[in-house]
Amino acid sequence: MRRKLIAGNWKMHGSLAANAVLLQGIKAAPSLSSVDVAVCVPAPYFAQCRAELEGATVKWGAQDVSAHVAGAYTGEVSVAMLADFGCRYAIVGHSERRSYHAESDAAVAQKALRALDAGLVPIVCVGETLAEREAAQTGAVVARQLDAVVAVVAGVAKDALEHLVIAYEPVWAIGTGKTATPDMAQEVHAFLRSRLAAASASAASVVRILYGGSMKPDNAADLLAMPDIDGGLIGGASLKATDFLAIVDAASRHGKD
Repeated sequence: MRRKLIAGNWKMHGSLAANAVLLQGIKAAPSLSSVDVAVCVPAPYFAQCRAELEGATVKWGAQDVSAHVAGAYTGEVSVAMLADFGCRYAIVGHSERRSYHAESDAAVAQKALRALDAGLVPIVCVGETLAEREAAQTGAVVARQLDAVVAVVAGVAKDALEHLVIAYEPVWAIGTGKTATPDMAQEVHAFLRSRLAAASASAASVVRILYGGSMKPDNAADLLAMPDIDGGLIGGASLKATDFLAIVDAASRHGKD
């Protein structure tokens, strides 16, 4: 059965002092048999996270990774570098990367493949803008984004799809205070799972699909109660230990052992 995953995305926030307080607060939470917990942090704080989280059940990850193995790519961070620091997860295709850095579906697929090659778990983000939702294009957009990754990953080995994590992040709900209703989110999650099933029934049964659109302590329980919502990719609420752990607690109450 699918274990819930709650992953914090700090984005471009943090300092050595603030991170230490936050990580100590998160580590103080009891280990939960039905929930995996992770934080995805800015690259300068990889070493701090490795030191602070050594021996903890909380894992950590990166917010992006290069599509290249190595070479003259100034400013890029390779999967081998992440693996050196004990990284577990790598977010790829976040809407901010797609929008601000013009990342294509093909580029996202290559990043997911690189992560898998290095033994990391890619958290592949998909989602529509407000204009696309209002134009009834949600299904077409997320299918296109997911299919690009599935085609590349399944081309290497079909069971490789089972090692993905998908995050549905409606772009119109990120940092806006707006949130998809549980039923709206469930509809897209179910659609994504059916899309996966078309490529691999086994992958569809085990791949965790997270909700990534402003999940907070006051809406987490309702969202996580949906059958195809397997956790959350948490933005602002991941910067406060009490808020983040409240979401983890909500996940534990709806976890699948």
